[in-house]
Amino acid sequence: MKSLDIRLREVIRDIADFPKPGILFKDITPILIDSILCKDITDALHDSFQGTRVDGIVGVESRGFLFGLMLAQKFNVPFIPIRKKGKLPYKTVSYEYTLEYGTETMEMHSDAISSGSNFLVHDDLLATGGTAAAAAELIRLQNGNVAGFAFLVGLDFLEGRNKLSQYSKDIKTLVSYS
Repeated sequence: MKSLDIRLREVIRDIADFPKPGILFKDITPILIDSILCKDITDALHDSFQGTRVDGIVGVESRGFLFGLMLAQKFNVPFIPIRKKGKLPYKTVSYEYTLEYGTETMEMHSDAISSGSNFLVHDDLLATGGTAAAAAELIRLQNGNVAGFAFLVGLDFLEGRNKLSQYSKDIKTLVSYS
C-alpha cells in the first residue's frame, strides 16, 4: 500500500491564482471523497500525539473543523471551534492578529476552555502560522495550554513552524511542500 504522504499528494489539487493572483492554493476537498483516506488521516494525526496529554481539540474555521471533530472523537475529548469575529452566538474571547494584507480577528466561546487544560490546535494547512498562532493566543487568554499543532499540509517555505514554536515544539504535518 502507498504511504499516506503519497496518497495525499495524489489527491490534493493545486489551484493557481486562488484566492488571489500569485497564490498556489492547496485544495484538500478531493480528500473528502475517500472515506478510507479520511479515516487514515484521523488515525495518523491521533497516532502522532500518542503520549501527549490532550484535553481537547481546537479547530480553526473552517477546514479545521473537518478533521478536528473527527480527531476529538478519536481522542474522546471536546471539540472547540475557533471562528472569525461575529460567527459564534455566545459570549466570546477575541484575538486580533496581522496578516500580510490587513488584520483578522478570531474568537472562541468564553466558557470553552478550563484553566490548565491542554489543547491540540488543528487546521488543514500551515502556511505563515498566523491563524494557528491566534488560536494559541486564544487558548492562553483562557489560561489553557497548547499541547501541539496538527495539520494535514505544511508549506515549509513560508516558515510558519517558526512562529508556532513559541507555543509548542510539537508541530505535525502529514504532507509538506518545500
